Amino acid sequence: MSSENTHHQVSVDLMKKEDLQEILAIERISFPTPWTEGMFLDELKTEHAQCLVVKIEMNGETMIAAYIIFWFVADEVHLHNLAVRSEFRRQGLAYSIMSLMKGIAAQAGIKRQTLEVRESNLGAINLYRKCGFVVKGKRPQYYTDTCEDALVMWAEGQEEEQHG
Repeated sequence: MSSENTHHQVSVDLMKKEDLQEILAIERISFPTPWTEGMFLDELKTEHAQCLVVKIEMNGETMIAAYIIFWFVADEVHLHNLAVRSEFRRQGLAYSIMSLMKGIAAQAGIKRQTLEVRESNLGAINLYRKCGFVVKGKRPQYYTDTCEDALVMWAEGQEEEQHG
């Protein structure tokens, strides 16, 4: 979708139950086996989960453009879910929200980050590489819906290269 050069108000907020209908719509378009409402509700109740939404105001309407869920586990950050609304993809939003995750982790004194990604999800793998992640392993048949392997990726905060 082409975007005219108008002013858009962008904000990052904590995810709320009221956001879930919009999030579920993005989730269904983004993943072969989308998370359920119950899964999101569980994340909202999990003390060590960080659940954030990026909201954009355009033409007097505010909509969720992206969301991210990650956990603080011991001295690591584990990315659980990240998606961008289709009309806002390929504009740097996923990279920005990953950078936000890294910044929040750094404020908490955490440098190590990890995630699993479908081996076939080349767009996500390229994004994660751009964010400083490298493949460190594989989980065979991790995704039960398709029996697809997951790549295990890690990033170390201090070793990350700066990308613009």
